Amino acid sequence: MDYLSSLNISGSGLTAQKLRMDVISQNIANAGVTRTESGAPYRRKMVVLSSINGDSFRDILNRTTAVKAGGVQVRSIVEDKSELVPVYNPNHPDADEEGYVMLPNVNTAQEMIDMMGASRSYEANVTTFNATKSMILKALEIGR
Repeated sequence: MDYLSSLNISGSGLTAQKLRMDVISQNIANAGVTRTESGAPYRRKMVVLSSINGDSFRDILNRTTAVKAGGVQVRSIVEDKSELVPVYNPNHPDADEEGYVMLPNVNTAQEMIDMMGASRSYEANVTTFNATKSMILKALEIGR
């Protein structure tokens, strides 16, 4: 594996984790939205990540180093189909005839945990990128 493919792997991880943090931020911001443009309450969104070449870690590990490295890609952003949260609030404009308002299926505590995980993954990719960059610079100094 060459140095540039290592940088590409880290770069793809940085891009994917940034998008994941953006989607989590959107979920937190819309945690109280009871009516979107479609008229329904906001639904939590999740980022689905996959390997660029679709192989398992074991398959990649068993291959020779001549194989181009992959990385990570965002496969899709999907809506969480779990149940919305009914809350009794008869004074709310979106309340039904029984006085219940359907709130989004966003759990802010879970979103914060996911945000910390995405942030740690982002930091790990930055560290890997910087280590690879440092190795490249050290390799260039050998020829002096």
